[in-house]
Amino acid sequence: MAATRYAHDSGLTRRMVGTMFGLGLVYVVLMAVLIVLGFSATFVLLFSGILLFCQWYFSDTMALSAMRARVVAPEQAPQLHAMVDRLCAMADMPKPRIAIADTDVPNAFATGRSPNRAVVCVTTGILRRLDQEELEGVLSHELSHVAHRDVTVMTIASFAGVVAGLLTRMWMWSGIGRNNRDQNAAVMALVVFLVSILVYVVSFLLTRALSRYRELSADRTGALLTGKPSALASALQKISGDIAGIPDRDLRQMEAVSAMAFAPALTSKSSLSTLFMTHPPLEKRLEELAKVAAQLGQR
Repeated sequence: MAATRYAHDSGLTRRMVGTMFGLGLVYVVLMAVLIVLGFSATFVLLFSGILLFCQWYFSDTMALSAMRARVVAPEQAPQLHAMVDRLCAMADMPKPRIAIADTDVPNAFATGRSPNRAVVCVTTGILRRLDQEELEGVLSHELSHVAHRDVTVMTIASFAGVVAGLLTRMWMWSGIGRNNRDQNAAVMALVVFLVSILVYVVSFLLTRALSRYRELSADRTGALLTGKPSALASALQKISGDIAGIPDRDLRQMEAVSAMAFAPALTSKSSLSTLFMTHPPLEKRLEELAKVAAQLGQR
């Protein structure tokens, strides 16, 4: 975590270490199987590493492009810049670039490979719906992501899943294992395919679990910085309620950055959906903010 005044979250550290260990373990298993079977593990590792490096290095450019957002100067959005200036001074952290996306979907997200390259983006929809204290709570949440370098953390966490997914696609594209003249090659290719699927599923679930806790941590540290957990809770309720009434075709504009957004754009009503969610359920987030309020002596 960057040296800021955002409260240290030991729970985040434990969860991050545990998840990274689990992801590292499944990655080692995958690489061991590849080496034993004589698969070109070097190529897979190099290629997937390049892909993830590009995803991390250009994360801000890709996210802003996907949302068709524009970076705004202080004279273009003075109130928004003033709010971010104040929060950054409170947190003792570098000020990120500020961007606005012209969409009615009420949301916000932070991205960028480092605090010095970070950008916080808000939509015109969220600017219209939230009052000053609520917007401040959302911005403090997003700045917490910047301070904790969450884009880098999640990029590293997704590495094993990307490798496994790449192997699965290579197997399908190349048709390896369909040549009946080489039974051993067919068996080895099938083993790689099955192990790749297993590693992908496990790493996917672990990274989603980390993402959910990352959101809870940003809620908590953001609320502690402003000292107004009720304002953040109010913003969550407003945004969640309004998103439910927005057509799916509009919400899909946010889908490309949904994992980084303040609130998920598209949700599922399935009882098993929690395992696959990038964000905790609203009830859980409100419950945790109530604990912060109690910690601060508020009702």
